[in-house]
Amino acid sequence: MKSLQPVRGTHDLLPDAFRRHRHVAERARAVAESYGFLEMATPIFEFTEVFKRTLGDTSDVVSKEMYSFADRGGEEITLRPENTAGVCRAIVSNGLRQSLPVKFFYDGPMFRYERPQKGRQRQFHQIGVELVGVEGPLGDVEVIALGAHILDALGILDRTTLELNTLGDQESRAAYRAVLVDYFSAHRDALSEDSLARLERNPLRILDSKDEGDRRLVAGAPTFETHLTGAAADFFAAVKAGLDTAGVAYAVNPRLVRGLDYYCHSAFEFTTTALGAQGTVLAGGRYDGLIEMMGGPATPGVGWAAGIERLAMLATDVPPAPRPIAVVPVGAAAETAGLRLTQSLRRAGLAVDLGYGGNLGRRLKRADKIGARVAVIIGEDELASGAAKVRDLDTGNQSEVSLAALADHLAAFR
Repeated sequence: MKSLQPVRGTHDLLPDAFRRHRHVAERARAVAESYGFLEMATPIFEFTEVFKRTLGDTSDVVSKEMYSFADRGGEEITLRPENTAGVCRAIVSNGLRQSLPVKFFYDGPMFRYERPQKGRQRQFHQIGVELVGVEGPLGDVEVIALGAHILDALGILDRTTLELNTLGDQESRAAYRAVLVDYFSAHRDALSEDSLARLERNPLRILDSKDEGDRRLVAGAPTFETHLTGAAADFFAAVKAGLDTAGVAYAVNPRLVRGLDYYCHSAFEFTTTALGAQGTVLAGGRYDGLIEMMGGPATPGVGWAAGIERLAMLATDVPPAPRPIAVVPVGAAAETAGLRLTQSLRRAGLAVDLGYGGNLGRRLKRADKIGARVAVIIGEDELASGAAKVRDLDTGNQSEVSLAALADHLAAFR
């Protein structure tokens, strides 16, 4: 029955998958906090204008991928396709510009209508950081170093390459834009339909095209580095020097761009070959013009986002599911005692599963099924003697332990 299946591009995070998901988020949160980034959250939906104004009407996200609708009050609402715009909106609407710089970490679901594939869903989850209010290259260095540190903590860094480029300042972009328009205009007949539409509005987006014909043209296009102002070149040199000092390896990729006008200076991606075609695991850049584009004052910012699903697929050393202690009451008289004992052991800091019904054999089978480490068996004889049988489910060894000493005895199986 169709209604009992998840919507295409969504999936259920069952316990094993969610354990990996949570591991990524918790490890990232801990590293981010060590850099002084504090966690915050924005609403899952925003007024559509928040994304239209920042991402641009011609972007694929706005024109093809956003989940937008009119609510019952007639307001145009969009499920967030990314979180940078929402974080910047929150800074303005909460008056946080008085507290700049601010350093934020976030973790949550995003929504884009696109073709589901490995590591990419229509409802997906991201971790991300935003450093707002720092205009110098040290901000870029710290944000990138934080990303590398998180990937290292997840056991992923040595399987990625940090690709780095500069988008220059406004003067550099204007000069480069003019050169790109001239170059691609001379090859109009070979451009895809999408790239023809981008030629006048935002030619830098052509450099991101996945069309094979476009990519052949892009290979021969002029590079950004030859059109940098002196100030932009110095900024990029300082970022590279800072990464060298921080011990973060990188490879300059002159074809790495961000098509949106508010991006400037650093653009970066950590990529891998371990996930097939979907090789980007963490990406970001500097966006000094974003808050101004939203109607606020000019405010520098830099940040990145990473897909939790992809990171979870790559992460190593994910802790196994905890192995509980199974309390197995046998007989009606032991049920009340079993519940009392279970609560006492939980208050002692132990993970305990209480068997709900069935005979001894069925309850022990359930203990095996849930991966329990030991079974604590209580029946009428045990109640009379004030003790319980403790069975090691790995070795089969069984001993009798007094109820008073049980919590201390079980601590070895924590």
